[in-house]
Amino acid sequence: MSVVQAASSLQLCRIMRPDDANIVGNVHGGTILKMIEEAGCIVGTRHCNTPDGDRCMAALVRVEKTEFLFPVFIGEVAHVTAEITYTSTHSLEVQVQVMSENILTGVKKLTNKAALWYVPCSLKNVDKIIDVPPIKYASVEQEELGRKRYWAQKMERQETKARIEDVVPPPPNPGQHTVGFSQSSLIHLVGPSDCTILNYVHGGRDPSPFSVTCSDTTIPWFEWQQPALPCTQGKYSILGVTMKLMDEVAGIVAARHCSTNIVTASVDAINFHRKIIKGCVVTVTGRLTFASNKSMEIEVLVDASSLMEAGKEKYRAVSAFFTYISLDKANKALPVPPLKIDGEEEKRRFEEGNARYLQSKAKRLAEKERQE
Repeated sequence: MSVVQAASSLQLCRIMRPDDANIVGNVHGGTILKMIEEAGCIVGTRHCNTPDGDRCMAALVRVEKTEFLFPVFIGEVAHVTAEITYTSTHSLEVQVQVMSENILTGVKKLTNKAALWYVPCSLKNVDKIIDVPPIKYASVEQEELGRKRYWAQKMERQETKARIEDVVPPPPNPGQHTVGFSQSSLIHLVGPSDCTILNYVHGGRDPSPFSVTCSDTTIPWFEWQQPALPCTQGKYSILGVTMKLMDEVAGIVAARHCSTNIVTASVDAINFHRKIIKGCVVTVTGRLTFASNKSMEIEVLVDASSLMEAGKEKYRAVSAFFTYISLDKANKALPVPPLKIDGEEEKRRFEEGNARYLQSKAKRLAEKERQE
């Protein structure tokens, strides 16, 4: 198989509108996650469809840690850029960055960073995985680092599948600041507007104003576009829609625990276990697993079941951990109320969350020292 050379790049700038806002007026974190996923899907699909190969679509299997560095505000322009940074035989890594631009002052900020993993599924048979064309790396070291990331995420995905747990309903009349008090669920019927057909990537409900520029790169990359496609009668759910629902539920859990304004700080490894099909009823459940003095970890689980086929069992489709922080009216961090733990299972989840918190904190400090 030949190595893929430079690909054209495309840039589209989308202005954030009132219907993109959360209840406090900032752009909803779920909206950002949806845009990130769309960018990755488009660049991955474009890369994997070679002139002589089978037609395919890039399917999302995992989102690595997504960082929310700054909020994006209504009226600002969002620039979402995606770059393919590693390819294995059957998967590819896409790294995404989101920049916000205040078009009145010209100020730009890096607001989000994420890494996503895709596999190309054949249009004729979605269960068939297509070979991924390799990319050309700038150095041997770059390829080796990508290979290490590939094996790390593959092992973590396998570990996550092995420890899938049932969702336990909260007890009646739970006390404040307990796990049961803030646990929340959202039920959603997957309809045509949530889905994509295999031939297209559904980019959203409305086309938006944009500007386009083109350039060449060593590694294929793409700046986010929102295609103006009609509402399709697709079979499979858009995973960006699922990610937005997950962020909404996590936000409800955080708000119930703190009773303050809350924002997404990061998302730790969203794993997509099974496809969600049109006509499924999805139940998105969020529960607190850990709280430090300034942040909360919320586990979000997505279960799906067929509305029309009663004999089919509910299955775990997606799982992830979201981190939220509490803010005052001036957007300054507030202390988070301690989480009251009850029982061995809650204690175990709290200790596992604390381990993830310490590991994430150590990584941030190491990155800060490296930059200095």
